[in-house]
Amino acid sequence: MRHLILILGDQLTTGISALADADPAQDRIVMAEVHNEASYTNHHRKKLVLLFSAMRHFAAALEDVGWTVDYQRYHPDNPNQSLEAVLDRTIRENAPERVVVTECGEWRLHEQMMGWADRLSCPVDIREDTRFLASKSEFAAWAKDRKQLRMEFFYREMRRKTGLLMTDDGQPEGGQWNFDADNRRKWKGAPPAPGPFRVTPDAMTRDVIESVNEFFPDHFGTTDDFHFAVTHQDAQGALEHFLDFALPCFGDYQDAMSDDEDWLFHSVLSPYINCGLLDPLAVCQAAVDRYHDGMAPLNAVEGFVRQIIGWREFVRGIYWLHMPAYAEENRLGNTRALPWFYWTGDTDMHCMHRAIDATRRNGYAHHIQRLMVTGNFALLAGVTPAEICDWYLAVYADAYDWVELPNTLGMVMHADGGYLGSKPYAASGKYIQRMSDYCKHCRYDVKQSFGENACPFNALYWHFVDRHRDQFGSNHRMGMIYRNWDRQPTERRDAIIARGEYLLSQLETL
Repeated sequence: MRHLILILGDQLTTGISALADADPAQDRIVMAEVHNEASYTNHHRKKLVLLFSAMRHFAAALEDVGWTVDYQRYHPDNPNQSLEAVLDRTIRENAPERVVVTECGEWRLHEQMMGWADRLSCPVDIREDTRFLASKSEFAAWAKDRKQLRMEFFYREMRRKTGLLMTDDGQPEGGQWNFDADNRRKWKGAPPAPGPFRVTPDAMTRDVIESVNEFFPDHFGTTDDFHFAVTHQDAQGALEHFLDFALPCFGDYQDAMSDDEDWLFHSVLSPYINCGLLDPLAVCQAAVDRYHDGMAPLNAVEGFVRQIIGWREFVRGIYWLHMPAYAEENRLGNTRALPWFYWTGDTDMHCMHRAIDATRRNGYAHHIQRLMVTGNFALLAGVTPAEICDWYLAVYADAYDWVELPNTLGMVMHADGGYLGSKPYAASGKYIQRMSDYCKHCRYDVKQSFGENACPFNALYWHFVDRHRDQFGSNHRMGMIYRNWDRQPTERRDAIIARGEYLLSQLETL
């Protein structure tokens, strides 16, 4: 055998670099569901079903076109519990000239892979992941000598590089780069939100669901109502569903939240993009084509494209530029444990209950629920960054360390000292009231900042602002906030701080 080609669970496309010069007549593919990868965090059961089923379907598709695939299905009693052990066994059985693999997306596994050549009796060729627009070296060159990195400027470079939403004379469509200011409307039930794209599980997926329920009974979430796509064809169907039914309204309502709708106008394509079932550039081009065809407005398409070639590429660049030290950042000195209700949803804060409950049921919540509800609360409460980062990594079907860690540690928790974001994404309950109808159904009063029934977000927000004055008092983007705080009567400020202290001492009971 010439090459033994390892394909990881988030590399489910024939476009990966490991297959660039592959030959079914000379090479063999190995894929494996292993305990070490399935259990290093409390992965949502829907995430495990999605990846195991998508892996099995992809392996079957490879075999249909002539590949020999050595595939290990998950079982807790498998003798080979790690990817390295699977490779070692397969190398001994087949004696390949070399192992070929596309680089992984997590530092944890990257460290292991870098030692494979020494520990395995075979050379190992680790190739660049070419599915991203910016290589690690390209991002590092862009970031060099910049004291602070801003996604907006990097995003403009990616727009120029791809030509997406650019005019023939090199200007952004519509005369501006970013239409985020147009994307903050509250949804009040009209236009009606489309239902999510659904795929009925086939026999292979049903078998995976049964196995996950048997072998991972204590993992977060549920496999009930599993309807994710697990093949390239069905993932393409999910893309078409979004383009047809949700993209036209996505821009206006992308920051909205509703008590009655889990999905609203969001694409829910990130699980497929991040595991390889959809190509990110092709997804963006499809959305841009809808704009040029007059079927979607510019603010919707630009906002969607920005999430993929802007934020997604940007956080990946930061991850590889600063790992592993980045994972240890805790510039605000947070020490509180993650409240247990993050795993149960059992809290009287209705916004938190709804976001966590949707996460438990779906393995998904959209970016405002993550950033401005569950993330905002963790920031205000001073939760240890490592604990909330692990929660996000575990509970979402689209979460991988390279994308989750910078978003959570940097954007949500501001634990990197403002390297990723110029100000913390901290907000009182007024923001949640403005962007949702959650507060109407809550036992707490969003109009009150202190007192037994006052919304916890309000006092915790001002307590956060007050206790971190040394860090943020000179931040020009927070000057007005501190002026507003200082103008409050002393008695009111004292009452709010006292309420905040009480809430911090009683987090598990809220």
